[in-house]
Amino acid sequence: MSSRRNLKKQVNYIAGELFTECMINSLFVPGTDKAKADELMADVLEMQQEFISRLSHTQPGQVKQFYKKYHEDLNASIKAIVDKIGALN
Repeated sequence: MSSRRNLKKQVNYIAGELFTECMINSLFVPGTDKAKADELMADVLEMQQEFISRLSHTQPGQVKQFYKKYHEDLNASIKAIVDKIGALN
């Protein structure tokens, strides 16, 4: 299992990449709804904050279940944001 420090770095990296992709779509892809792109960038930042704070408060007795649920929720959130980025055009 990775350390919390490495997981936080991974969440920050993924959020940064998703934010950059939204910004590139907003600025350089013609036909992109800029208001939706701005909302999506705000969602990425909220997702980053939520998962960093969740990682900082692990439950002492249920560590394996916590990390399993954490990874499932993170992957689902990333997939939802990627789908929304694809729908911007």
